[in-house]
Amino acid sequence: MIAQVNGRVASVAPDSAVVEVGGVGLLVQCAPRTLADLRVGQVAILATSLVVREDSLTLYGFADADERQVFEMVQTVSGVGPRLAQAMLGVHSPDELRRMVATEDLAKLTQVPGIGRKGAQRIVLELKDKLGAPTGGVVDLRVSGAAAGWQEQVHGALLGLGWSVKEADEAVTGVAADLAAGDAELDPTDVAALLRSALRLLGPR
Repeated sequence: MIAQVNGRVASVAPDSAVVEVGGVGLLVQCAPRTLADLRVGQVAILATSLVVREDSLTLYGFADADERQVFEMVQTVSGVGPRLAQAMLGVHSPDELRRMVATEDLAKLTQVPGIGRKGAQRIVLELKDKLGAPTGGVVDLRVSGAAAGWQEQVHGALLGLGWSVKEADEAVTGVAADLAAGDAELDPTDVAALLRSALRLLGPR
């Protein structure tokens, strides 16, 4: 299994990217949010899952290992293939999916194209004891526009600095609240300043 790719982004398409690894260009199928963070010419690190079929080998890419784990887990549900699993992660975050399954929120599950009410009921039934509890807070990193960009970057930076998912979620929520309140010192385009603000909220380790 190819669990991760690390290389220069050669091209980005609406549903995939080509990442050069060891002189070979690997085509990686990705959800829109993952693709939005990729830049041609820059190095990308993607968690991946290789789906093997009789007539094809398809590599799916994700922002982190948690997304990949949920992608693979939801495919254990009858009738859910890799395309639908990726669509689910394109609409909802891993923790949102965990909350929906835990609370049997069929309405939100049916927001995913290709999932009807019966399919949502089957997903809840078959994943109830498998998907686990949400690991983070309530921050939705899938909102569109500039806000999503800084939230994801700050969140990822905090994780890279050793903070937990919950702590990173709480800090991003706090910074977002300060922005919404019109804090004159904060600029949604200045990610470095937003990160410093998040670190101040978290305090010393």
